[in-house]
Amino acid sequence: MRAMVLEAPGAPLVARDLPDPEPGPGQVRLRVRACGVCRTDLHVCDGELPRPKLPLVPGHEIVGVIDRLGPGVTGWAPGQRVGVPWLGHTCGECRWCRSDRENLCDSARFTGYQFDGGYAESTVAAARYCLPLPAAFDDAHAAPLLCAGLIGYRAYRLAGSGERLGLYGFGAAAHLLAQLAVAEGRRVFAFTRAGDEEGQAFARRLGAEWAGASEAAPPEPLDAAIIFAPVGALVPAALRAVVKGGTVVCAGIHMSDIPAFPYRLLWEERAVRSVANLTRGDARGYFAALERVPVQVAVHPYPLAAANEALADLRAGRVTGAAVLVP
Repeated sequence: MRAMVLEAPGAPLVARDLPDPEPGPGQVRLRVRACGVCRTDLHVCDGELPRPKLPLVPGHEIVGVIDRLGPGVTGWAPGQRVGVPWLGHTCGECRWCRSDRENLCDSARFTGYQFDGGYAESTVAAARYCLPLPAAFDDAHAAPLLCAGLIGYRAYRLAGSGERLGLYGFGAAAHLLAQLAVAEGRRVFAFTRAGDEEGQAFARRLGAEWAGASEAAPPEPLDAAIIFAPVGALVPAALRAVVKGGTVVCAGIHMSDIPAFPYRLLWEERAVRSVANLTRGDARGYFAALERVPVQVAVHPYPLAAANEALADLRAGRVTGAAVLVP
């Protein structure tokens, strides 16, 4: 099979011909139909997340068709389409797993980080962590749901039920979440890089009632804000923008350092919290929500061999919506 391989953090991916992987006990093998290019892939490839498996096939927004079952697999059959998300393994026994917080499992391992992922023509995954996908989305448009969609949905639930929602960084996750939030009666305020008029227009087309630069104050106070951009300086900016009792959710797996800020920004029961990974329950809830509220997924497809180009475009902010590799 053909795969794009990370051989050293900070180095470009290298095209390699590798043997087709064989599924072990509890695993399925997939022929990859599409794999989203996520900002977390950048953090892995750029060395901002420590100790990745090396060499590594990145990618954790995988849509594929099962073509072989490993020993002991039940509930799946060859020919079924499934999704493979970031969460690839948990112990199932710790306090976190037993309390529906498997995203916090100390033994958790992740697709495209400790396990080879979907920047390839074929991959294997633990059957327990594969997800049935909404039939309404074709392969390329389903791929971003598996991380951008799921992380956005988890952050949205943790942000509370306030009416005025700010989204900092209007990329793959925010463009999906904005549509769901508007359909559920929220008022969305979108924040982008300064001068990103295309991104701001994109946000308004998807229902945001205001869009402006991340450093700007919104036209009225927010009840909650979700920060998707990996920029720690946005935390005090978001705290300035939310009302008393408001919540700021940091939705990325990696963020630059948060600068010091005066206590008065946090006072009056404002809260800052993070989102860590995702759970299979998030997937069930999100996919059920998509049956009620169909969303449009903006996709920029790239051939597998152009994975480095896709990562570079994402790094530079040249992708409006989601980048997806299509083998």
